[in-house]
Amino acid sequence: MGEIRDFKSGRSQSDNTQPPGTSMPRRLAAIVVGDIAGYSRLMQLDEEGTHTRVKRAERDLIEPTIAEHHGKLVKTTGDGFIAMFDSPVEAVRCSIVIQQNMIGRNAAIARDRWIEYRIGVNLGDVIIEADDIYGDGVNVASRLEGIAAPGEVFISGGIYEQIKHKMVCGYESLGDKKVKNITDPVRVYRVLPDAAAYQRTRRRRESILLTLLGLAVAIIAAGALWYMLAQPRGKLSEVARAPSAPPAAQQPAPSPAPAQTASPAPSATPAQQASPQVAPSVSPTASVPEPEMVSLQGGSFSMGSNDDPSERPIRRVTVKSFAMGKYPVTVREWNACAAAKACGFVATGKDDVPVTNVSWSDAKQYVAWLAERTGKAYRLPSEAEWEYAARGGTQSKYWWGDQVQSGHAGCKDCGGDAAAEQPVKVGSFKPNPFGLYDMGGSVDQWVEDCWHRNYQGAPVDGAVWLGGDCGSHVIRSGSWKNDARYVRPANRDNYDTNVRYPTHGFRVALSP
Repeated sequence: MGEIRDFKSGRSQSDNTQPPGTSMPRRLAAIVVGDIAGYSRLMQLDEEGTHTRVKRAERDLIEPTIAEHHGKLVKTTGDGFIAMFDSPVEAVRCSIVIQQNMIGRNAAIARDRWIEYRIGVNLGDVIIEADDIYGDGVNVASRLEGIAAPGEVFISGGIYEQIKHKMVCGYESLGDKKVKNITDPVRVYRVLPDAAAYQRTRRRRESILLTLLGLAVAIIAAGALWYMLAQPRGKLSEVARAPSAPPAAQQPAPSPAPAQTASPAPSATPAQQASPQVAPSVSPTASVPEPEMVSLQGGSFSMGSNDDPSERPIRRVTVKSFAMGKYPVTVREWNACAAAKACGFVATGKDDVPVTNVSWSDAKQYVAWLAERTGKAYRLPSEAEWEYAARGGTQSKYWWGDQVQSGHAGCKDCGGDAAAEQPVKVGSFKPNPFGLYDMGGSVDQWVEDCWHRNYQGAPVDGAVWLGGDCGSHVIRSGSWKNDARYVRPANRDNYDTNVRYPTHGFRVALSP
């Protein structure tokens, strides 16, 4: 009888034997297995180019994304990878981010040269060695990856039970699947990663409930009709003789009300406007909730720092006068755009928290809609404008000084709750000297500029810096899930233009 080989590690299952009296280290882990669809075809088309792009994806996307989600890259396999996580939630989040990033990376490439991963995620007990893991936990993840379509994430029932109430995404049950070399069928789910998919899943459940309710009402009505038709004629006539209202001609006509001058309804108080709403509903014809703006007088400042190579060289930048959003754009403000069908998804959560899971392209859609509806020149700030506003006229490490202090920013080690699914409501922390809130922490914030690795050749007039890598754009601020070094005004990072991520939001700027 031939041996059964592990799909990814290349080991035979007969290798599980070990010397008497010894034990191999085992642990329960969330296993992520990724593999490139059509890898052999891609290599035939362009061997060197494909190899270079795969290695770049591993270096710039796969490895840092796994590390960011607290996982361990076990190994790469030429056309794939295996990673291990303590948290099933982080394993699935990491998988979603990888898939969404690949969409952005493929956007500028011909369709037949796309690099697309299939990803499988399983929760299982695995055997650990110095440079590999193996066992049924890995094999099941490999089989899930094998049946996933390119660009999709398939998870096992064990993973689903751990994450189903902890992530803003949808799931499609594919039932029990019999997979190769695994004795028992595996319960399989397809992950629907974006908020819109989550909303569609919820609406589908609601429509089913409404349909069942409608059927119940129809059955009750049919029963009542049958009862009435089945009664003897005499009893029906008794029902018909029930007391009725007097004819209209005998009723006294109502006296006309005194004429009153119509007055507009009172506007909502700030407390009413900020009251939490879990599932906001905004009429497309409602007035546009404009972000509150703070006017900033132009000036010069030293932009950058020596804390990171991307923040060098420090240079003197002069910014013209402009206005900046007092807070990041909120769920309520975003959903007005969604209700007008101008933004790509309906945000969930309380009205007065920053909207999250927003790509740079999403943010651009919102500012274009806001400018069109209001007739004002709303836009994303430039990177220089953002840092000028975040510093608030200071040059210290943080706008409040050189040491971390609680109550000034929402971040993991600033006294915040990094485990929370959303940041706290806007205005919960102290404003900086310019009167702006959450210019550091809360949510990562998109700016207009394309990504450049450092400031060599950057403009010094506060203008948007185009060119460079416009497949990704600059994000600032850090989020409630990051540590304090990310909330420095000088800190900068980048992310793919069309990819949504759970900590990404934005604020608007306005030209005079």
